Amino acid sequence: MLENKLLIMGIINITPDSFSDGGLYLDPESSLRRAISCINDGANILDLGAQSTRPGADYISEDIEVMRLLPCLKKIRSGLPNSIISIDTFHSKVAKRSLEHGANLINDISGGRYDKDMAKLIADAGCDYVITHSRGNSKTMNSLAVYKDVVNEVFQELLKLTDNAISNGVQPNQIIWDPGLGFAKNNEHNLTILRNLEKFTSEQFPVLLGPSRKRFIGHVLNEENPNKRIYGTSAVVCRCIDAKVDMVRVHDVYEISQVISMSSQIW
Repeated sequence: MLENKLLIMGIINITPDSFSDGGLYLDPESSLRRAISCINDGANILDLGAQSTRPGADYISEDIEVMRLLPCLKKIRSGLPNSIISIDTFHSKVAKRSLEHGANLINDISGGRYDKDMAKLIADAGCDYVITHSRGNSKTMNSLAVYKDVVNEVFQELLKLTDNAISNGVQPNQIIWDPGLGFAKNNEHNLTILRNLEKFTSEQFPVLLGPSRKRFIGHVLNEENPNKRIYGTSAVVCRCIDAKVDMVRVHDVYEISQVISMSSQIW
């Protein structure tokens, strides 16, 4: 980690159906151009995903995910040999192939729930591992957004996922936490987590947050177009700096880099 610096994870969706940029970066050339743009605009990490995880998405097989992902990963690794590349996947086989072709860390929105072999793979690889809080899957998560105390329940469920990873050999210093904005959470749940981020950042694990263009921002701003939610995303990023979050995962890298630079001087 860079001291006192909120890191930027630039999103590269190699998918036809992601909620705001599906279909834009499906081929290796366009994904490389996107990666170069992200790095030039201030991204510290590139996050490649070939499986849409938005609520309601249809999941694809490991083989299709690998077929989409690897040509783009290889192209980006070749074109940007010193970049840090994260792979957004919940399949251990996809993670394994990606690590073999130059990926540096794995960003698992299921926190190891979907694939019981993921934790062992991460332990053997020794790479960083983002454990995200979620419930159910893309089809069921909205129906599982039921909490008595969303902050404490998300915290406890992250602890459980973390204990599982560690029991399978993952070292604590490999683990990054993500409270999972938008995953099995309604608008008020997301806002409550944002108001209480210190609950998560006070623990030993670095914290990643992914607010970019999400539905709860559109709800607050009455903005249906995800691509017009940058100001709301920027407000959340300011809150992340205030709460000492370590990383944010965003689409609009240039603008968020400016927000971070200015806000960091204030805080």
